[in-house]
Amino acid sequence: MLNIKKMAPPVAEQRHHTIEKHGKRWDDPWFWMREKQAPDVTAYLNAENAYTKEVLAPTGPLQDTLYAEIKGRIKEKDRSVPQKDGEYWYYRRYETGGEYPVYCRTHGEAGEENVLLDMNAEASTKKFLDLGVFEVSPDGRYLAYSFDEDGSEKFTIHVKDLKTGEKLDEEIPNTHSSLAWSKNSDSFFYTVLDAHLRPQKVYWHRLHSDVPDDPVVYEEPDPGFFVGVHKGLSGEVIYIHSQGSHVSEARFLLAGDPLAKPRLIAARADGIEYSVCDRNGEFFIRTNEGGAKDFKVVRAPMATPSKEHWRDFVPHAAGSLVKSVEVFSDYCVVELLKNGLAQIWVHDFRKNTAHFVSFEAPVYDVETGGYREFGSSQLRFVYSSLNTPDSVYDYDMSSAKRVLKKQTEIPSGFDPGAYVVKREWAIAPDGVKVPISLLYKKDTPLDGSAPLYLYGYGSYGLSRMPDFSVARLSLVDRGYVFALAHIRGGMELGWDWYESAKLLRKRTTFSDFIACAEHLIQSKFSSKGNVVACGGSAGGMLMGVVANERPEIFKAIVAHVPFVDVLNTMLDASLPLTPIEYKEWGNPENREYFEYISSYSPYDNVKAQAYPHFFITGGLNDPRVTYWEPTKWAAKLRATKTDDNILLLKIHKGFGHAGASGRFEYIKEVAEEYAFILSLD
Repeated sequence: MLNIKKMAPPVAEQRHHTIEKHGKRWDDPWFWMREKQAPDVTAYLNAENAYTKEVLAPTGPLQDTLYAEIKGRIKEKDRSVPQKDGEYWYYRRYETGGEYPVYCRTHGEAGEENVLLDMNAEASTKKFLDLGVFEVSPDGRYLAYSFDEDGSEKFTIHVKDLKTGEKLDEEIPNTHSSLAWSKNSDSFFYTVLDAHLRPQKVYWHRLHSDVPDDPVVYEEPDPGFFVGVHKGLSGEVIYIHSQGSHVSEARFLLAGDPLAKPRLIAARADGIEYSVCDRNGEFFIRTNEGGAKDFKVVRAPMATPSKEHWRDFVPHAAGSLVKSVEVFSDYCVVELLKNGLAQIWVHDFRKNTAHFVSFEAPVYDVETGGYREFGSSQLRFVYSSLNTPDSVYDYDMSSAKRVLKKQTEIPSGFDPGAYVVKREWAIAPDGVKVPISLLYKKDTPLDGSAPLYLYGYGSYGLSRMPDFSVARLSLVDRGYVFALAHIRGGMELGWDWYESAKLLRKRTTFSDFIACAEHLIQSKFSSKGNVVACGGSAGGMLMGVVANERPEIFKAIVAHVPFVDVLNTMLDASLPLTPIEYKEWGNPENREYFEYISSYSPYDNVKAQAYPHFFITGGLNDPRVTYWEPTKWAAKLRATKTDDNILLLKIHKGFGHAGASGRFEYIKEVAEEYAFILSLD
């Protein structure tokens, strides 16, 4: 049980703050919480954290049990499958008790280990440490890497001489997590943040030179675009990529000529996206140009890359979303999504033949990646499902044979046959079928008595795939049904799946989620009032809306770093993400968007009614969803709701958007959330 008697919940002072827009005036009495350094803000956050700690105190033994369970499913001393790059084999490993990985390489597959970067040593005096870039120079001599030490997503670049083991003197602060080495290994390109934390400029740095003298290679003039830099797999081309909200533009220069002026590939055009890779003087471009909503792949000569020279290579096929494309010297690999399931298509340039990599499970996820050698015929992918741990395969693209290199070991034991994985389809109010991925134990009663944990996101076109998690087993093993709602706003079923739930159709995301909950209740997977809903970031906005509009469905709402003060945030163009997100939510400077956002923005629609229990988190240094959004929302809920249900707010003082950086610290967060949920029964 939770401790709700000894300590009264914090009550935030209300101070009048009038906002006026489009002839409307309203009061935001918790606006003052935006002053991060103010003593009264610090005092209030401390009071909320103290209250959360006090209420959860009786769950300490349960948290310890959950922590031990989840940790027991992780092989503490472990190593990734090595990846070949020239003369070296690269991998990362974990030591028993280590929070962070150790990055290593060997000279030859059986050579002596050389530690490139020990994250545990780097983090020994820090509460938070996140690795940004990790790029070895083409000659293998230098390592450029960057750290964020407080969750603010401001990274500092360091360079290590791998021959001597010493760090170079130069350090480059305030950078974004993108970097590309020149071909001769004596210089690299990197991106710098502006005053609003937007990656805006690309610089070039020569080793052993003064950082303040680094020249600007490209400056992005539009605050609605972020800029990044990377090198293609061929090693011959460096790309500078400007990305807005589903609008993009790319420039390139040869890696062997870093002082050359970057050349434009195709000018940005509203609604047109493209990304580029290269092979033998030719570009392969993933794009939605020409009405290709679900994207296609085109080819273009590097000498004349503009759109009039684009020729279809993988034509557009409605309902088959092209997620990514990569080219090797002899092969092209395309990742697709069809009917919410991942597919891999391989083309052999030598034979001019193509085939799909087959997967037979009804619900699964697969991701390619870790490419290092342009001339390789080996494709590496990771396959998993809700009841299948990550399985690393090497796939020979010539023979179409796969070899299982490693499956994640569950030390405490795991029987996939003890679980059921299936797909259900809910019917949305407009008649559209919405897929739901389910996991539950075979002995779970399907008579409506089981509790349900329903997760949703549904924004930015991001797809939430049915992959494996050691943590959620602690709920499922206690009788919970786990459900992943593939609601519109994501892109699981293609571009239209996303486009039908953005801007002035955003409410589709919310009604889809409610339809999923109601379908699972009607199908006896659970019952009304026995559903825990969870979402984070934009998924936290979803949690706020469904709590306002259908609170009776849910026993509890878990909202991590929730984007709930939507109207105020979108009216503040000084925030890092606001300009780039006008095409996701709309710009409320326009009255039509103002009225629509006002109709659902969770903070603005809190009402005097009974709500479920709440577990809300935020990060004090979060640059994406500022800490004051969950804080203001919690304060308004406390002052307005009519029930006595528990509301907990926890603001992590040393973290950002992604929470704890260490693997075991993250487990503690999960154990705390699950203990809260399980103690509500």
